[in-house]
Amino acid sequence: MGWFYGLKLHLVINHKGSIVAVKITPGNVDERSVLDEMTHNLKGTLFADKGFISQDLFKKLFQRGLKLITRIRKNMKNYLMPLIEKILLRKRFLIETIFDILKIHMNLSHTRHRSPMNCRVNILSCLLTYQFRQNKPTIKFLNPLIQN
Repeated sequence: MGWFYGLKLHLVINHKGSIVAVKITPGNVDERSVLDEMTHNLKGTLFADKGFISQDLFKKLFQRGLKLITRIRKNMKNYLMPLIEKILLRKRFLIETIFDILKIHMNLSHTRHRSPMNCRVNILSCLLTYQFRQNKPTIKFLNPLIQN
């Protein structure tokens, strides 16, 4: 029986709580390296945590029409941003809520798979079940302000 450890599930979601892009990588892969591939067909604004801070990544995404917004680190200069972006950056907890739903309610954190294929099937079934879920977490008070 072989064992495998350390998978990362990368998700891109929209303001309605629906999953837009998914990528599964080994645990030692840098998150910034998969972001470009995952958001290849997207335009607009992307909100991320401090782990995605990279000047090269920002420039690359900005040239494609995707604006990357993150919080700043302590040693970085502060910059002004529109109020709507500041409010939406505070709503980043939405992705954490979705991961909690996937782990707790859909049994995504099950780690006793006997084969890599069983692990993939479990992850895929959790993601599909979430996509068909009726009451996904959303940013309710901003929905009229955001264009689809």
